[in-house]
Amino acid sequence: MSLHLFCLFNTLFFFKRCPIFMEPQNLTGVSEFFLMGLSDDLELQPLLFGLFLSMYLVSVLGNLLIILAVSSDPHLYTPMYFFLSNLSLADIGFSTTTIPKMLLNIQTHSRSITHADCLTQVSFFFLFGCLDNLLLAVMAYDRFVAICHPLHYPVIMNPCLCGFLVLVSFFSSLLDSQIHCLMVSQLTFCTSVEIHHFFCDAPQLLHLACSDTSINTILMYFMGAIFGGVPLSGILCSYTRIVSSILRVPSTGGKCKAFSTCGSHLSVVCLFYGTGLGVYLSSSVSPSPRKGAVASVMYTVVTPMLNPFIYSLRNKDIKRALWRIISRTD
Repeated sequence: MSLHLFCLFNTLFFFKRCPIFMEPQNLTGVSEFFLMGLSDDLELQPLLFGLFLSMYLVSVLGNLLIILAVSSDPHLYTPMYFFLSNLSLADIGFSTTTIPKMLLNIQTHSRSITHADCLTQVSFFFLFGCLDNLLLAVMAYDRFVAICHPLHYPVIMNPCLCGFLVLVSFFSSLLDSQIHCLMVSQLTFCTSVEIHHFFCDAPQLLHLACSDTSINTILMYFMGAIFGGVPLSGILCSYTRIVSSILRVPSTGGKCKAFSTCGSHLSVVCLFYGTGLGVYLSSSVSPSPRKGAVASVMYTVVTPMLNPFIYSLRNKDIKRALWRIISRTD
């Protein structure tokens, strides 16, 4: 499932465990929250710090190399690589939203995060998560046009349309993030402000709220249907048409060549939605929020780290561009 669909199901899971209406006592103006992280074991903290620092550096370096390769090689000035560079930029933002704060908390032995920083984290988490989602849908459309309408591809996927699609994706994600940020900022919290996660997770914030969150839940379902369901439907529709078109190709070699042009994107789509689905299923099976947080590492950390490897290992053009960059530095 996508970011939005996971948040919706996660919210529903929390509300099965606690009533929507809570007693109004113990209301307080909360100035900070406490991120409980992945483990309370002090001996594990250095290991977690080293592991997540390594994963973060690999993720940022890998995605920066993709951006550098695309921007430095004129042969990669095509719609597919233009969208890929924007996806890499979104992945860097997605990882940077959560991991540095967790590393800082481990290093300083502090679990606190201010109310303002928590809202900022929620905002950027949805901004880059939604942008990832929308860009994958745009890239699926690009592959659909390239395979199903190859003769009209340069005309349809012109630079103006490509820029327009990226801008629409960004401003749609910005709208989504600001709505979620506004929704969370209106909540009233109880004295218990422990978030059993390594970042400010919107469903858990709704769970901690003492005010009525029924409208927030409805709004989250509505936003999820638009910004989560519509892009996923677009991806499924595009690949349905792509598979149908490829199966009509008479030669085996032609089929393999057509499949190879969308293999990397399809792998990233499966990884993106598959890890989100895995997080939801693990949260549903296990009653422990901490175990759900551990499972979400796959979605928020591992996926952005693996995307550059998928595109570089399966794409000869990217590998050539990267080797040119390496040879220049020697």
